[in-house]
Amino acid sequence: MIPVLSGLGYRLARFLTQPDEEQESVATCSREALEKTLQPGDVLLIEGSSRISMAIKYITQSTWSHAAIFIGKVESDGDLGTKPLLIEVDVKEGVRTVPLSRYCQNHTRICRPVGLAPQEMKQVIDFMKERLGYKYDLKNIFDLARYLIQTPPVPQKYRRRLLALGSGDPTKAICSSLIAQAFQSVKYPILPSIDIDESSSKAEINSQKEILHIRHHSLFAPRDFDVSPYFEIVKPTIQSKFDYRNLRWANG
Repeated sequence: MIPVLSGLGYRLARFLTQPDEEQESVATCSREALEKTLQPGDVLLIEGSSRISMAIKYITQSTWSHAAIFIGKVESDGDLGTKPLLIEVDVKEGVRTVPLSRYCQNHTRICRPVGLAPQEMKQVIDFMKERLGYKYDLKNIFDLARYLIQTPPVPQKYRRRLLALGSGDPTKAICSSLIAQAFQSVKYPILPSIDIDESSSKAEINSQKEILHIRHHSLFAPRDFDVSPYFEIVKPTIQSKFDYRNLRWANG
């Protein structure tokens, strides 16, 4: 039964990773600027355009459907010199390294942890490297696939939990969960505890309660690195001494 499910899961993963022709993700900076700005340990958020990306963006109500961690320039087998590499969790291939060039044409965002010592940053990256080869959680694939058949009327406050319905197997993961684990391994925070204001509206209280629940790594989504008060948002265009006066506009 397990080989049958594995085969079905692989075929489903192949289908889910096909691009949605109606969706488009446009890069907001050049490849050179992105490569120059990234530092080891930075989390790169990606706006994907695949079918599975659409499901994740719906569930999390966010632009970001994927996350990877930059590990620096590394020597590549069979190539001269070094290449800037990311570690990500791919639906079909599992935990793997990929060149930065894979996402240079996508809309991306750099989220940078602040205050980590070099040794702590190395621990985070080593945590990811030690899990290369782990597989994507098969049960998570089936959960997300439901959104291509019929979008269930799940209240917003419960949608995030649909990302945490994996098997619990420690050798399986999803992208943001594994990165969250890596930072938790050095006790680096991602989202804070929040004191609930009794005067808040019911909708606001429900949202705050949801954040308070986000502690286990399986409940983290790519957008959490964006909204975290402990990660700096770094924009390559601004980092490269942007001056709007140098922009060249079309006439008319």
